[in-house]
Amino acid sequence: MPDVPLPLARHEECPHCRAQLHVCRMCVFFDTTVAQQCREPVAESVSDKQRANFCGYFRINPQAFVNSPDRGAASRSQLDALFGGGASTDAAEARDGGCGEHDPLEQLFRK
Repeated sequence: MPDVPLPLARHEECPHCRAQLHVCRMCVFFDTTVAQQCREPVAESVSDKQRANFCGYFRINPQAFVNSPDRGAASRSQLDALFGGGASTDAAEARDGGCGEHDPLEQLFRK
């Protein structure tokens, strides 16, 4: 986020999507595996981790929301390995009963 001035003000927003930035989920101390989801031992508890707060220990994590396009592909390949590689076609067959006929609403909205 090179176009965001540091340190972040409490109500600083992303210039592209207008999301609040001074939130727990954007902090280097945010960790879902520890108590209160914060590795800073003396920080006060914040109930909503996705809303702006007054935490004085906040330090922006530059890797907090790095877009990972490979994540979806990796998840899909793991599912395919677990379920035999045809999870999406099996789901379609289960939905239409395996007879090849589709739901009328699905036919209506299909392009």
